[in-house]
Amino acid sequence: MNFIFNKCESLTNLDLSNFNTQNVYNMMNMVSWCSSLRNINLSNFITQNVYNMMKMFYGCFSLAKIDLSNFNTENVRDMSGIFT
Repeated sequence: MNFIFNKCESLTNLDLSNFNTQNVYNMMNMVSWCSSLRNINLSNFITQNVYNMMKMFYGCFSLAKIDLSNFNTENVRDMSGIFT
């Protein structure tokens, strides 16, 4: 999922709650430079196998609501700049 929503500058809402992320290992820059994004639903994300979340929400300056309550970061090796 590396750079999957990179530079989606007009995107304001994103519902990824039905994405199957069970076998995802890399979420680096997943939603980066989405400067108009205000809400993102990641409530059902399975992140137990993810090892890289570096700059996952980089440049999302308008982000006001995000639910990370189900995130399992046990195997994440790099989370640097996740909300830069």
